Amino acid sequence: MADEIDEVETAPPRRSPAKRGALMGAVFLMATSAIGPGFITQTTEFTLELGAAFAFAILLSIVVDIAVQLNVWRVIGVSGMKAQDLGNKVVPGLGYLMAALVVFGGLVFNVGNVAGASLGLDAMFGLETKIGGTLSALIAVGIFLSKRAGAAMDKLVVALGALMILLTAYVAIVSEPPVGEAMKQAVLPDTVSFLAITTLVGGTVGGYITYAGAHRLVDAGVSGPERVKEISRTSVISMLVTGVMRVLLFLALLGVVGGGVSLAEANPTASAFQHAAGEVGLRLFGMVMWAAGITSVIGAAYTSISFVSSFTPRLERSRNWLVLGFILISLLVFLVLDQAPTTLLVLAGALNGLILPIGFGVLMWIAWRRRDLLHGYRYPRWLLVVGILVFALTVYLGANSITGIADLWN
Repeated sequence: MADEIDEVETAPPRRSPAKRGALMGAVFLMATSAIGPGFITQTTEFTLELGAAFAFAILLSIVVDIAVQLNVWRVIGVSGMKAQDLGNKVVPGLGYLMAALVVFGGLVFNVGNVAGASLGLDAMFGLETKIGGTLSALIAVGIFLSKRAGAAMDKLVVALGALMILLTAYVAIVSEPPVGEAMKQAVLPDTVSFLAITTLVGGTVGGYITYAGAHRLVDAGVSGPERVKEISRTSVISMLVTGVMRVLLFLALLGVVGGGVSLAEANPTASAFQHAAGEVGLRLFGMVMWAAGITSVIGAAYTSISFVSSFTPRLERSRNWLVLGFILISLLVFLVLDQAPTTLLVLAGALNGLILPIGFGVLMWIAWRRRDLLHGYRYPRWLLVVGILVFALTVYLGANSITGIADLWN
């Protein structure tokens, strides 16, 4: 068909330095949004529970995450429209529901992100958590007060994302993990934990995280059928960056646990880093936790507001101020509460489990039936089949989330 567009038939235009920076920013915005304090806690808990067998859950979750992101980034990137706008095109009003779920979940989780950043500064400098949380939030606010907020955000998340990986790699090396055993367990595990797999998938492509990188590309003008190759490549790289961090953190912890060390219950990750590299290890943990926390604060705020700013031109013009308000509200809740808002975090996690099948279902419907929204682009059949299979998995996760929400109110 003359009006069908295929990635084989088109070549992307030359990328300017600004576009290259936006692509790298999208990679690390998605990756660092996924690598938050919850990411570190989940990896620690499952490594302690499953040992080397956790490698299988990590490998499988990475494969599923790549399948999700390949579809999400391609539909959003080719259409040049954000998820909520596509939702309203498919079913009027659906985009508003998606935005409400994302903003609520992102706001509650951002309280945890501020808390995580404060714990990092406490481990590094012994800074009181309220002061550390305030300082971290103000740094994030400063990014969006910049005249070139987008470029500043891209540079910060790339730098801190790379720093997290390098520091964790150092601890993984000095802890001397049983790499051979982990590789064996990755394909022939002694124990398979479906709970671990679903938790990892939900933690890396659930809620606002699913759309962080793709929305950044649309904002930077990297969209359209002619960009499909670099959009797809960037989506895979973002998940591989997340996967590398997960593997390195897992190996660092496995090396300590495999040596028979008993970790402190209050903060097992900090304890593991300290056992592996002494007092330096504790400071490294603080740096990793702070970087994970503040980049997730930025990612949650940016992506959540991207779900509402496109509804009217006035909201679009006020986007940076809305992001600032989002961060400051998260900080205020953190300061007012004497402890982590456990119930709200669980509720937000359950709602994030609903966001994924709703939003992903909309995108897969567009890939299947709404070529008009993709500018005539012919969606690859193999990718459509993979996406439908993964959508079935997200429906299962969403059903579990409904059960979780019901349990909270009983």
